[in-house]
Amino acid sequence: MDDSGQNAGSAAGSKRKDARRNQRTLLDAAAAVFVTSGVDAPVRDIAAEAGVGMGTIYRHFPTRADLVIAVYRHQVDACADAGPALLAAGPTPHAALGRWADHFVDFLVTKHGLAAAMQADSAGFETLHSYFLDRLLPVCTQLLDAAAASGEIRTDLDAYQFMRGIGNLCIGADSDPRYDARRLVALLVAGLRQPR
Repeated sequence: MDDSGQNAGSAAGSKRKDARRNQRTLLDAAAAVFVTSGVDAPVRDIAAEAGVGMGTIYRHFPTRADLVIAVYRHQVDACADAGPALLAAGPTPHAALGRWADHFVDFLVTKHGLAAAMQADSAGFETLHSYFLDRLLPVCTQLLDAAAASGEIRTDLDAYQFMRGIGNLCIGADSDPRYDARRLVALLVAGLRQPR
């Protein structure tokens, strides 16, 4: 114990939690700025959105590439974490699949600028793409399997095909305000229903 009567280990754990929360705040702010202004947005805009100084951003992410990679991974993780949570929240596996597809659409529409920024570094881009598949394919598989096991959807679609189909429906959504990728993906999800 320290002089305040608190366990030093719990204080360190609390500091780590605060640091993780602060980093999530920075990454959420950067993602929001990237959506509106692109990945080349000034760091001062990201700092303002996060409510921190520019030095804080540079301390966590010394280069723009570090920040872009961290935002991409953060968004992949958020989409992956959403799947099991939505499945647990119900009301049905098919409904959870539809809500997860909405998260995935949001991610895909906002990540195009991030991916484009990384493509110059083909090894780095491949690493991120592998991370994307490693994190999201199992989640999508879990959702599809649960909906199929409940008898709600057909069983002849695998996660890669489904995610690729959603990705193809999202192409151009970020550059054409008349195009509603989310609506088309909702039609795709509805079309998975088992014929009665």
